Amino acid sequence: MMRNGFGMGWRRDRYQEIRILALTGMLALTGCGDFFVPPDKSGGGGGGGTGTARVYVANATTGSIAGFTIGTGKLTAVPNSPVALGFAPVAVVVSPNNGYLYVAGSTSINVYAINTDGSLTAKNNGVLISVASLDVSPDGKWLFGLDLIQNIVDEFQIDASSGGLTPVATPGYDALNGNIVPQMVKVSPLGNLVFCALGTGGDRVFTLDTATGTLKYSGQALTFDSATTSDNALAVDSTGSYLYIARSGTNGGVAAYSIGAGGVLNAIAGSPFRAGSRPFSILLDKTGKYLYVANRTDSTVSGYSIGTGSALTAVSGSPFSSGQQVNTLGLDPGGTYLLAGANGGNPDLSMYSFDASSPGKLNLATSAATDTDPAGVVAIAVTH
Repeated sequence: MMRNGFGMGWRRDRYQEIRILALTGMLALTGCGDFFVPPDKSGGGGGGGTGTARVYVANATTGSIAGFTIGTGKLTAVPNSPVALGFAPVAVVVSPNNGYLYVAGSTSINVYAINTDGSLTAKNNGVLISVASLDVSPDGKWLFGLDLIQNIVDEFQIDASSGGLTPVATPGYDALNGNIVPQMVKVSPLGNLVFCALGTGGDRVFTLDTATGTLKYSGQALTFDSATTSDNALAVDSTGSYLYIARSGTNGGVAAYSIGAGGVLNAIAGSPFRAGSRPFSILLDKTGKYLYVANRTDSTVSGYSIGTGSALTAVSGSPFSSGQQVNTLGLDPGGTYLLAGANGGNPDLSMYSFDASSPGKLNLATSAATDTDPAGVVAIAVTH
């Protein structure tokens, strides 16, 4: 990412330009100065289930999706990988049944069937819309996108047989303080709440009725007094009790909150916890005892143990070296490997194992180029 001396006003103007370009199908994906960077749109890592574990990587620079089967200490490309899209992807997520991969471009959400060998087949049942991030409800019925043009959350009902998308009502949220910079939408593992990270605009919380798909803005929000603080990514523990935020800029680090009834957020003592420069993606391990953050400017991954009251303590060896401008994280379904994508490459994709003798420590198992390196990785999605 290019670094420069431009001020925050320039960065806000640049973001508005990106929103305008998205309307005309030309969304810029090169980043915005040294504070705003393309949002992490992973939609999370693995989470149990059976079958062959695979990871799909969105390459913005080369306009492709790469797929790999996750083996014992190795990554093997699936047939016909990488797949040329004809557009630059900005977000990806795998359906809970591992049947479909949803890929957002600057003006559309596209549907790909995941074949038994891991290869992808394009479907013709996507929708035209501009979003910054994607996530799917745990029951697989509803897809959510964080709209790039309006202050709304886009919601779609998923056809179980075809993976097709049908738009439903899209609730809005207040601008409040700060400049809205859509970064990430995240559904709680319980399916009852939807969280939105909005960059310098803070965060918003929505309630979700999964039976009807009704999404409502709860009025719960986090905002900043400083225009130099940005919330970039979100993780929720498996019990739906704690929210973790990758926060950059003033008072940056890992922000931790307890989640109360209706999505009420209360800061954990000691929060935010120190991280590297520009925390940009965040992930919990399968046990829920460890948390990892991708520090984009540092090109490192910080690891933490989660203690009493959700307080964080750095694990041995943290931070861990990764690819240049590492910006997205995922977890294989068995919880054996952590995957990290890097926008600047060298390598594009790194896969780490968890140390057997030093809890929470990461060991590099293997790495891979996901297209012509650097492919401009913006997101990864792992099967469940």
